[in-house]
Amino acid sequence: MSVDESQDSETGRSPARHTGVTAGEWEGLAEQARALADGRVTSTALVRRSLERIEATQSSVNAFRRVRAEAAMAEAARADRRLAGGERLPLLGVPVAVKDDTDVAGEPTAFGCAGEFPPKERDAEVVRRLRAAGAIIVGKTNACELGQWPFTEGPAFGNTCNPWNLAHTPGGSSGGSAAAVAAGLVPAALGTDGAGSVRIPAAWSHLVGIKPQRGRISTWPDPESFQGITGIGPLARTVEDAALLLDVASGNHDGDLHRPPAIAAREAAGRDPGRLRIALSWKAAFTFTPKPLHPEVREAVTGVARTLARLGHFVEEAEPDYGLVGLAFVPRATAGVGEWADRVPDRSLLDRRTREAARMGRLLGGPVLRRARAVERRQQRRIGALFGPYDVLLTPTTATPPPRIGTLAKLSGWRTDQAMIAACPYAWPWNVLGWPGVSVPAGFSTHGLPLGAQLLGPAHGEPRLISLAAQLQDDLRWHERRPAGHPAPLDGARR
Repeated sequence: MSVDESQDSETGRSPARHTGVTAGEWEGLAEQARALADGRVTSTALVRRSLERIEATQSSVNAFRRVRAEAAMAEAARADRRLAGGERLPLLGVPVAVKDDTDVAGEPTAFGCAGEFPPKERDAEVVRRLRAAGAIIVGKTNACELGQWPFTEGPAFGNTCNPWNLAHTPGGSSGGSAAAVAAGLVPAALGTDGAGSVRIPAAWSHLVGIKPQRGRISTWPDPESFQGITGIGPLARTVEDAALLLDVASGNHDGDLHRPPAIAAREAAGRDPGRLRIALSWKAAFTFTPKPLHPEVREAVTGVARTLARLGHFVEEAEPDYGLVGLAFVPRATAGVGEWADRVPDRSLLDRRTREAARMGRLLGGPVLRRARAVERRQQRRIGALFGPYDVLLTPTTATPPPRIGTLAKLSGWRTDQAMIAACPYAWPWNVLGWPGVSVPAGFSTHGLPLGAQLLGPAHGEPRLISLAAQLQDDLRWHERRPAGHPAPLDGARR
């Protein structure tokens, strides 16, 4: 069904350019940017389609916490006038979404929490950069409370569901962003990753998710986020789209603590990676809980390894020396929860597990936290020794397919931690190291649930990982498969 925007919503004048857009047209971020620049579609039409899809799926997928319908349409009308005047920017007029831990001026930042939050006066630095590139932010996506868990459920907003199977979670904590992209509500979105929170929902929603090098995308107004373990990264259906959003969002504020050298992600997506030495690892970092690998995940990641070998890469099993990296993760993660919990207007509304984590963070603050951060260089040297003989580490992104909605949401704190570590043991060590990783689609379970594989690299290694992911996409064509019924039909949506 087409959306035909016959008038500029702000001026009331009929635009000179074609404005219609059908449901199958221009689904990708780069596709939309090209179509807008060529005059084949208007921003007003694309943004209206995005908003209609959000409205049509909010009762089922429930991807968004906040929708900026009126503001986004006004911004789209202005983008159309700029395009008509010859202005060109990387994302001028393209609709995107950000996660609800990221400040957007005029909107509250609740980060999955219940209660009333004041609207923010200023955009976060990354939002400022998106706007500078011309992007239209249509809304803020759901996240679990303070980003702690690999599901996106909570009393403040309900359940965010996986577009591939609404009975299952899309993952977390960037589950709203992943669901929004997988359902075709926006062509790409930003999430944040503190223990796999971009990569896990990418794996469970059949998307590409990039956790960049620490500091690649500014976390300002925080100099760093969650004691340096959390970074911002893109979710998209294709490597090109994820790389384009990474390029646009990257850069630093003067107050950032971490300021890595610039990269050209989209350029890397179009470059052959060369013949690489790839270590295939099944070992998860040591914790005090069991972490069995689901056989269908092993089979899917083995299939990716075989594809890489067929493409000419040298692949063999090898394991990094993780040591006791978890002892450095816990103080930093819980301290970050405590810092965020202190910002919540009514802390009595917080989940009991959040209050427990915040108390733990306060207990582990001070000397314990300083020691946890001080050992980072030693951990980087020990784990990074793998990148002498090898260029890339390949692992599962998660140990299991996506769980059913409600599986983890009502557990005790300890039981939640056990279940979370069992399902997602492979992502979090790279947050301690601050190094880049990319989750790519690896196929589906026998029940049709998405599975993911993780490409991990050393410091500043995004270009190689992105090039390799793009080569895999060219061969596996994962972006050609989409959930049944999505993009959602527009019948009954506001027109």
